Amino acid sequence: MIESRMSHLLAHGLWVRLIVLAGLAAAPTGCQIRDSDPALESDGSSQNAELGHSSDGAPAERPASLRGRITIDGSSTVYVITQAVTEEFLKAHRQVRVTLGRAGTGGGFKRFDVDDLDICDASRPIEPEEIEACRQNGVEYLELKVALDGLTVVVNPENTWCRALTVEQLRQIWESGSPIATWDQINPAWPSTKILLYGPDTDSGTFEYFTEVICGKRGNCRTDFQQSSDDNFLVQGVQGDRGALGYFGYAYSVLNRDSVKTIPIADGSNPAVVPNEITIASGKYAPLSRPLFLYVNRRALRRPEVVAYLNFYLDRGPELAAEVHSLPLPQSQHAETRAKLAAALRTP
Repeated sequence: MIESRMSHLLAHGLWVRLIVLAGLAAAPTGCQIRDSDPALESDGSSQNAELGHSSDGAPAERPASLRGRITIDGSSTVYVITQAVTEEFLKAHRQVRVTLGRAGTGGGFKRFDVDDLDICDASRPIEPEEIEACRQNGVEYLELKVALDGLTVVVNPENTWCRALTVEQLRQIWESGSPIATWDQINPAWPSTKILLYGPDTDSGTFEYFTEVICGKRGNCRTDFQQSSDDNFLVQGVQGDRGALGYFGYAYSVLNRDSVKTIPIADGSNPAVVPNEITIASGKYAPLSRPLFLYVNRRALRRPEVVAYLNFYLDRGPELAAEVHSLPLPQSQHAETRAKLAAALRTP
């Protein structure tokens, strides 16, 4: 069931309300979720039903009372969770319109910083220059940690020689000016097969995080690799070449485990660790474990549809994150996120 849901979400977008904008030059990576879908309304009663109560005890908005538009863009990794949450939210709140994109964390912040988004999905913390851009444009924001992820290094299933890599070997492969072109340059016992590299594009928070923790400095990455904001493109690239090596978020590696092979990573003298729910949540999968965020424009918190959406996200997000193979926050961290939102809503 979980695999089916994840495949469905990634392949087709939101279940009933998604308009894929691939053919529109204005927004090639986004989608819009429309106001209402009569096909879902069997007897009309669901529109007037209470959504219930949020986990902090506050009454939820009645679906029929909520209208308006919510704009979200950013990380392709967080997109998978946000997409699942939005699908469920709009089943109850049919008069709300959501525009959801996945331009990458950097691409999302470029819009968020100039007051062009309500919410930015982010797979890394906001950078100092982005904070300054927000300040200059009068954008005050709320940072909400919503899930965990582990960047996963993958190879082609026909690669029988590489059973683990070290952080140092990854640095040698990926750093700027790297001369590594074949597998035997990493380990003489391996074949002289050419390495074809696949990774997220430079607007991606995944790219920025990987480059910083593996290569030691943001932007210190070779440029001769196949890059894309579409993780499915990266999966297909690695799947299609015996010598390929790539990386992306954990959810995509699980969904595509029959198409690519996950490589355990060793940090220093420690044994190689394979990314999974336990090793990522514990931090044992180092240094490639990371938190995932929502950044919320505080001005948007004045609108009831945004407040209802965020409460719904925190109520249902952990369950839905697990369904799409992202990792929910530990209970204590989730409680901290809830408290941050509650405090922000009490602030005038």
